[in-house]
Amino acid sequence: MIPPFCFTNPIQLFAILVVAAAATLPLAAQRQGPAYPDTRRVDRIDVYHGTEVADPYRWLEQDVRESSEVEEWVAAENKVTFAYLDAIAEREGIRERLTELWNFKKYLPPEKAGGRYFFLQNDGLQNQYVLYFLDSLDGEPQVLLDPNEWSEDGTVALTRFVPSPDGRHVAYGTAQSGSDWQTWRIIEVESGRILEDQIEWVKFSEAAWTRDGEGVFYSRFDKPKEGAAFQSLNLNHKLYYHRLGSTQADDVLVYQREDHPDWGFFAQVTEDGRLLIIQIQVGTDERHRIVYRDLTEPYGLPTELIDNFENEYTFVGNDGPVLFFQTNLDASRRRVIAIDTRQPAQEHWREIIPESADTLQAVTLVGNLFIATYLKDARTAVKVYKMDGAFVRDVDFSTIATAYGFEGSRTDTETFYLMMSYTLPPTIYRYDLVTGESALFRQPEVTFRPDHFAVKQVFYRSKDGTRIPMFLSHKKGIALDGGNPTLLYGYGGFDISLTPRFLTSRVWWLEQGGVLAVANLRGGGEYGEAWHKAGTKTTKQNVFDDFIAAAEWLIDNNYTRKEKLAIQGRSNGGLLVGAALTQRPDLFAAALPAVGVMDMLRFHKFTAGRYWTDDYGSSDNPEEFKALHAYSPYHNIKRGTCYPPTFVTTADTDDRVVPGHSFKFIARLQAAQDCPKAVLARIETRAGHGSGKPTSKQIEEAADEWAFLVRNLGMKAPKNSE
Repeated sequence: MIPPFCFTNPIQLFAILVVAAAATLPLAAQRQGPAYPDTRRVDRIDVYHGTEVADPYRWLEQDVRESSEVEEWVAAENKVTFAYLDAIAEREGIRERLTELWNFKKYLPPEKAGGRYFFLQNDGLQNQYVLYFLDSLDGEPQVLLDPNEWSEDGTVALTRFVPSPDGRHVAYGTAQSGSDWQTWRIIEVESGRILEDQIEWVKFSEAAWTRDGEGVFYSRFDKPKEGAAFQSLNLNHKLYYHRLGSTQADDVLVYQREDHPDWGFFAQVTEDGRLLIIQIQVGTDERHRIVYRDLTEPYGLPTELIDNFENEYTFVGNDGPVLFFQTNLDASRRRVIAIDTRQPAQEHWREIIPESADTLQAVTLVGNLFIATYLKDARTAVKVYKMDGAFVRDVDFSTIATAYGFEGSRTDTETFYLMMSYTLPPTIYRYDLVTGESALFRQPEVTFRPDHFAVKQVFYRSKDGTRIPMFLSHKKGIALDGGNPTLLYGYGGFDISLTPRFLTSRVWWLEQGGVLAVANLRGGGEYGEAWHKAGTKTTKQNVFDDFIAAAEWLIDNNYTRKEKLAIQGRSNGGLLVGAALTQRPDLFAAALPAVGVMDMLRFHKFTAGRYWTDDYGSSDNPEEFKALHAYSPYHNIKRGTCYPPTFVTTADTDDRVVPGHSFKFIARLQAAQDCPKAVLARIETRAGHGSGKPTSKQIEEAADEWAFLVRNLGMKAPKNSE
């Protein structure tokens, strides 16, 4: 998964509102602050459980493609923002250096099927990764799919690929402009011929091949009403089977629950091809019901194995009728159990790998071995077990790092994994399952010196005394005199862990003497279910307290001072930044909230927002409303306040966190701002929540974010590559 910007904004051409361009003003005038658009306010009052709540910018929730007024407003905001950015002399030099840093070969771990190896590679500045295959490890890579040929601007992306078990075909998903909506196609590997098969309106689904390679299971929603694709709620997920050579209209409906339109379905086929495993989920919480179907029985009906949503059950693999699951049942930090479908009652379930002090993150079954990936204080640790649960060995890592991969089949004797850290670019290793030895498979050649930087982990105390880990990256030998420009990054939600991750854009920051601090806040998954739940619903304020405490620790320990401290977060992390800057506007010198959830009272009314009530709660619930209203960034902006310089980024085709969140937030922030500090929005076009964003757009966006910090943190940076 995640694992995580040349730009000309065409929507600027349609601006109707005339806004003074800061680039044409003398410096003294620029210090008075930008001249923001005069955004229309409406007298909208909603009543929640007896509390009146104003929503003066409700009209900005409209889809930019459906409202000319919103389109004009977006153009006007972008005009102000890009005039401000154009006046920053260092911006072009930042973009040039980022382009140099980005220009190296990048690889993802190979997947093996039918004796072939399939992998993604980017030669450096390609907008999208290219899918290659090898007939043998020492063979010549052959291009199978090159998404860079699908659009001139690189905004059509390859989202997923799944080889058939025999390696003859690959099912692959495509998405336009960063949307979550996917269209799936099938390609024949040997000939490179793309079949006529086309599967549309797929979202939140993989393709699961039958063992014979003749078809795939997938989940989809009904086609949205005209003009509603980017905002309407995603309901009535359905599981289908598609046979190669047929049309989507002929696909067989395998499973649906009309009585539960909020349920979603994820299908997997056991390696022996016998069983279809259907994982059912309601929200973002890892709580599952499990249904299976015997594929050897033409008229077999789905059989319920887990009939409640009380715990997580993630399918790992099978040994005939015995199914292995990763679960948090009686194990906050997870364990592995076996369920025999012939004796499915819970009293017959067996523990294979017990819960440990570390958090179990993922398990694969490869070469008749379980490869278990753990988090040990947010750092990767990997252990290997026999199928009866007997410990075999550790996979050794010599540095603070994240590792993932370890995929394969029970007959394999090898697997591959990726390792990376804040200053270590993603490197691919081949792991020999017999000897336990790792061998370098692909290593990128970069234009910076990783050995010039240091990465370490520290721990600090939050407001209530909870011990929080934080990673720090910076140049070796920096002075702890409070003068270092520092970027504090966080997320804190949805059971997602922030492990050491390489992002090319951050190298520029480190080269300029910046400190990168990544805090592992409650709400994430670093320490299991209890850690996650401590930052959800009515306890969500813990996340913001953890983040603010991280900022105070950095200042107290002389890494920086508040005039040099910036904060950043994306999506749920954008909410984090929005809450932090509205609660403590005095503490930060700049804020970079990206694609954030900013209206906590209405998020569940759009696209995938309904899933998030697991973490956030809902304004429909009286107690949860009180907690949400207390921290909702949009609703806690106060007139007469001097907010720190803020650079909001979003995209017009984001159909996960709809851009109306950011639109409403920045409009209200601009109206409330009581000092000259710039609060701006950069609204990308033909881009979504982040997935599939072309390299060119990534570079441009990163350059603009760094330029904003250079201006507002008083940094000195080269004006060009010379």
